[in-house]
Amino acid sequence: MTSFPAAMPTARTPDPRTAPVLRWGVMGTGWIAERFVASLQAHSSQEVVAVGSRRHDSAAVFAQQTGIPRAHGSYQELVADPDIDIIYIATPHTEHLDHAVLTLTAGKPTVVEKPFALNAGQAREIAAVARAHGLFCMEAHWTTFLPKYDVLSQLLDVRALGELTAVVADFGEWFPPEHRLQRLDLAGGPLLDLGVYLISLAISVLGIPDRVLADSVPHSTGVQGQTGLILTHGTRQSVLHTTILANTPTRASIAGSDATLDIDGPFYQPGGFTLTARDGSRTLRYDEPRSAHVGGLHHQAAEVARHITAGDTESSKRPLDLTIATLAVIDEARRQTSDRFPGE
Repeated sequence: MTSFPAAMPTARTPDPRTAPVLRWGVMGTGWIAERFVASLQAHSSQEVVAVGSRRHDSAAVFAQQTGIPRAHGSYQELVADPDIDIIYIATPHTEHLDHAVLTLTAGKPTVVEKPFALNAGQAREIAAVARAHGLFCMEAHWTTFLPKYDVLSQLLDVRALGELTAVVADFGEWFPPEHRLQRLDLAGGPLLDLGVYLISLAISVLGIPDRVLADSVPHSTGVQGQTGLILTHGTRQSVLHTTILANTPTRASIAGSDATLDIDGPFYQPGGFTLTARDGSRTLRYDEPRSAHVGGLHHQAAEVARHITAGDTESSKRPLDLTIATLAVIDEARRQTSDRFPGE
């Protein structure tokens, strides 16, 4: 039996306020854009200097509400702004491909809100443009950069759980009929918005799966209502479930031969987890202040600022190939469940 740790590791996540300062432009004025700006303003040294929207009035209202100095009435104006170092794309994910290509060809490093694209093919297109221009590009998968996941990765690195055997996780949240996740034309359903967290966790722990088995239940709005997946990673498995029809515990467990790690719900947000020895005789607890997006989105921005200042073109924690691999799993699940989006 692997030696059970005497204590939890300490998170190695640097103070976000010590990261080099970049001047950010925000593309889009929706729910996640507002939270991203609030998080950077409250918890980091990053500067949000401009916002862009399809209409100037929408950008102006967002800028006034969030204290951003400049509002642009088109995305073309935003990417042409010479005082912006980097663009954060927070538009609907049906538009991520076009907007990422626009931003990158304008010479701006780019962070694209998850899901990075509708499918792996689109993600490869974005990656190719970024690499051709030698520009930093990353999916804004904020969970990856939270302190608790650094602690978790340290436990896995020292094999504190023994031989890993399984990941079991769920993510369910109820959404009303008028919500964008209920709209087929906006690539709704649970997989791209919620399932991406589950699949990213499974891949980060057990690696890219050899096989994917998926089944879905359609919803009356035309999107898939819920999806169950079994991913096989060699001799190990991930059992995942996601739904937009109801609230579920949204917890995750990583099982090993010597110990099990149980992540509190919501597993993808700041919070805690418990490590329990196989025989139940010993436990260790990790805790950090529980918060939602405003309390955690700034960590990824600080990481991006450090990478760009160092001359890197990709994140070491969320490289583009990992984003593409995650979308490839979603592609296969959607193929098996006949989940297609208009125009795809």
